[in-house]
Amino acid sequence: MANYAIVTDLNRCVGCLACMVSCKVVNNVPIGSYWNKVLRIGPFPKEGATATNDVDMYYLPVQCQHCEDPECVKVCPTGASQKMPDGTVQVDKSKCIGCQFCAMSCPYNVRYLNEEERVVEKCTLCEQITAQGGLPQCVIQCGGRARFFGDLDNGIESFEAPAVGYDIDCSYDNLYTGNRVTLKELVEEYGDADVHHLPDVGNGPHFGYILRNRDWKGEE
Repeated sequence: MANYAIVTDLNRCVGCLACMVSCKVVNNVPIGSYWNKVLRIGPFPKEGATATNDVDMYYLPVQCQHCEDPECVKVCPTGASQKMPDGTVQVDKSKCIGCQFCAMSCPYNVRYLNEEERVVEKCTLCEQITAQGGLPQCVIQCGGRARFFGDLDNGIESFEAPAVGYDIDCSYDNLYTGNRVTLKELVEEYGDADVHHLPDVGNGPHFGYILRNRDWKGEE
């Protein structure tokens, strides 16, 4: 069993939107809908700032948080939304009736109705790739090496990203077995106070965000 999640180092994120675009491509997400959205936070005055141009900002990727106790699963009348043994939350399209109760209950507004298929969709953590030992597409394509994937049961320092040069070789073998670097090896020093989560309303969001020397606005 596992508790798969993504941790993003927001100090490394450059807002290139590669994660958002690659997610749409690999998962065939319809135009106008997103499984992964990158929000710009700020600019806002730095703490103790005296000059009007003394401001800060950062980018915040938001997608399904694959929660510990997901509200979407609780309200689904057909059992289409399911908590899986690997810790992810998935939608069984064969059971989904498109009622959108799950979308309305999600605290993060990251589900949408596929109008053509009349089923609800969202981030799957690229289960078609991770089930074969690979990394989610948004992690693979992150040029800033800001996103890391792993098992929360092993601690976030064990989370992995592609090593430099990984995305040069796009062969099948490299996609699943290419060299990787761990969060501990790559990320600058951080403390417990630098690790954040989106607002927890009792659902227990799994995804983490590392932010140093800036004001976390994710609770707002």
